Amino acid sequence: MNGTTTGERPAPAGHPRGVRAMNFTGPHVTATVVRDVAEYRVDGRAIVVNCGTRDAYVDAAPRRPIPPLTSTIVVDSTIGPAGLLIVLHVRDETGGTLAGITAEPGWELLGEAIGDDPGTTGGLPFDRKTPLWRGPQDTVGQVAFDPAHLLRETATPGAPQPFEVRANLWFAPAGTDCFIHRLHDFVEVHTQVAGLGRMQKFAAQDHTTLYQDIPMSPGHTTADPFCSLGPDGSFTYPWHQYYADTDCVWLAIEYHRVTRRPSSGDTT
Repeated sequence: MNGTTTGERPAPAGHPRGVRAMNFTGPHVTATVVRDVAEYRVDGRAIVVNCGTRDAYVDAAPRRPIPPLTSTIVVDSTIGPAGLLIVLHVRDETGGTLAGITAEPGWELLGEAIGDDPGTTGGLPFDRKTPLWRGPQDTVGQVAFDPAHLLRETATPGAPQPFEVRANLWFAPAGTDCFIHRLHDFVEVHTQVAGLGRMQKFAAQDHTTLYQDIPMSPGHTTADPFCSLGPDGSFTYPWHQYYADTDCVWLAIEYHRVTRRPSSGDTT
């Protein structure tokens, strides 16, 4: 279940080339894309998500990496070198006013956007009463990887394929089951931004078949994408959903196949 891509915003004043504000940045969450930089200074406390395919580094001793498709929280730190990062500053990490984010431009109640078409879930139609909101989607950049290697289905990477990286925020209030589904035509990971929640896997589109419950606290990204490769190269997901223990904001990062090879301006 993905969002709608809208236009980019220019880089904040004083930031280097390769740095720009994301289109869903606002008073609740300030979001910045950082591409191909030798170093980037993070002022204050922020969640740093490595969306690229190579390690990014926190410039402190001992110098340790932020691996691809993972995240961490840093405070007054320098990151670099880095290929593709999302940096999130959250105004209210306790969740007291998080619901206000849905009044920002571009946010929509998912049920009003997709209706009850069962083709969006792979099974039962989406329950339009589900209090699940999504923000506008931003196209972050491009990366290249062998999906079989990324998904740990082969030990040796094959020829890399180009993928477009897209990201958007979601919100759900405390106690929300965000609907069990399994259809995605992309590789997806989630980063917790504020509040406490869980990513859950099920044997069927039935809450009684829960078999994995992954706690999500701010700054945590699901350790591995949930999907595997089907015989035709498509991405096959188990039944899964997000569950909000408290009022929650989280980031969905999607990797969509593209048909062309990355140009010299694309990043990995």
